[in-house]
Amino acid sequence: MERLFITGIGTDVGKTLVSAILTEALQADYWKPVQAGLEPTTDAATVRSLVQNPVSKFWPERYRLQMPASPHAAAAAEGLELHASDFELPATNNHLIVEGAGGLLVPLAPGLLIADLALQFQLDVVVVSRNYLGSINHTLLTLEALQARGLRVRGLVFNGDPTPATEDFISQHTNVPLMPRLRLEPEVSATVVRGYAATFRAWFGL
Repeated sequence: MERLFITGIGTDVGKTLVSAILTEALQADYWKPVQAGLEPTTDAATVRSLVQNPVSKFWPERYRLQMPASPHAAAAAEGLELHASDFELPATNNHLIVEGAGGLLVPLAPGLLIADLALQFQLDVVVVSRNYLGSINHTLLTLEALQARGLRVRGLVFNGDPTPATEDFISQHTNVPLMPRLRLEPEVSATVVRGYAATFRAWFGL
């Protein structure tokens, strides 16, 4: 049973798209523990709109915070402080995709990071990387942070047009499993997600 935590090397690198693809590929349940920013839509609503299989269940967020900011700041704006004990994995016997917020070391509260949730749940981690100036550094730092916490990387997804010099260096330096890559899509739709899902199913041997 796949129970995967989806993180990125930063914000807006394609975490939600990868979450939708994996949810569709595995017909998995989906859960976003913390949503910071509710307008114009949420990540869970986006994933739900892109997934078409009849099996996946979409579990409600533990926290839905109004401010589009770091979760610790968004929570503080509403007079809240998040605690590790607030979070429990959904009780499902299905595959499960858990989407983080921002990057691995995004703070939820003083002394509590996104990485701590992955560790608390003992989930394998999928890392999403997008090429930009500095992305090698951000990718390697993310992978080292996971290794330091004893978290297993299930796979690394490169999102965007191929950049062989960057991708080859990262893969050779880290030796993590490479999942199918995503191309820069002019429009993301359920049809696009379904196409990628078939490729990811083959990667999982399904």
